[in-house]
Amino acid sequence: MKKRAYLLLLVVFILSCKKDLPIIEGCTNQNALNYNSSATYNDGSCIFDTCIISYNPTPYTIVSPSSFPTMFIPENNPMTVEGIALGKKLFHDKILSGDGTQSCASCHLQIAGFSDTNRFSKGIDGLFGDRNASTIINAGWNTSNFWDGRAVTLEDQAFDPVVNPIEMNNTWHNVENTLNANATYKYLFKKAFNIDDIDSTHVVMAIAQFERTLISANSRYDKYFRQEVQFTPSELNGYVIFNTEQGDCFHCHSTDMFIDNLFHNNGLDAEPFLDLGLAKVTGLSSDNGKFKTPTLRNIEFSFPYMHDGRFTTLEQVVEHYNSGGHFSSTVDPLMKKLGVGLQLTNQQKQDLVAFLKTLSDTDFITNPDFTP
Repeated sequence: MKKRAYLLLLVVFILSCKKDLPIIEGCTNQNALNYNSSATYNDGSCIFDTCIISYNPTPYTIVSPSSFPTMFIPENNPMTVEGIALGKKLFHDKILSGDGTQSCASCHLQIAGFSDTNRFSKGIDGLFGDRNASTIINAGWNTSNFWDGRAVTLEDQAFDPVVNPIEMNNTWHNVENTLNANATYKYLFKKAFNIDDIDSTHVVMAIAQFERTLISANSRYDKYFRQEVQFTPSELNGYVIFNTEQGDCFHCHSTDMFIDNLFHNNGLDAEPFLDLGLAKVTGLSSDNGKFKTPTLRNIEFSFPYMHDGRFTTLEQVVEHYNSGGHFSSTVDPLMKKLGVGLQLTNQQKQDLVAFLKTLSDTDFITNPDFTP
């Protein structure tokens, strides 16, 4: 007993001493030229000699959920552990913006399903755009990006916000100069891509690699079909409504991706349209008012809804379809109950919302792998 008591006192003494240790700032990376073995806090001062940094990237394999198709990975941008880590750092770093106050994560919040809680996304100069930031959940399966589909790949998509005057309001020339003057980024780009001079192409490649890892497939819905949980009667009834003509949802939000990668006019507005949507890209009047179908995964967290964030609740979204919507010359033929509405009862509307909430994946929105 005396021996145990002595050991306990010794541990308490050691721990109390550690609390009094001073914080020593310096470079804590052993690969740096100015590594400080005494430093207890990395102050970002590390300097690296990129000429002697070994390039041996670790391959990373995307494991597609069993109900998802295989994700396409561009041959010129294979997934690596180093590339993903670099992409995550860039995604969360405000260094990409013109005044250093905004990052990709400023408008794509993890807690909001990597979308924006503001109706219209706000840029560095306090200017607001005219659309809500699209979610990037399961974006690795996108065949186009943005509400109007103006970017085909995730690499293409990442180019746009940096130079958009309403968003980050920067130039790629300035971004490249800033990153090349940063010793930490010089080291990370060398490790990830074996380049000595950082360029915009490799910046967006890294961000795209990180975005391809944002996979959500562990919701209550997924667990139900893995026979791990049971739906409540309300959720089950909502599932039936969703997947039949009664709710008419499944036409556009199809498969376990809950997206069809197509563009539709879902009867939000009559003509003339305030936002032409896809037509801005194609120049075709037949595309007026059409927008990309968003995924419904984590829809509970990704409010407000629609391209302009006009609806703040799922109940309002359901009511839009239940009331019949608005006619226009380009409204989608799939809107079979336009003007008439779904004619759901209050209980059926509640059941449909209950089902939509089974698509919430709390593991995804709290996953530490996606945080800085």
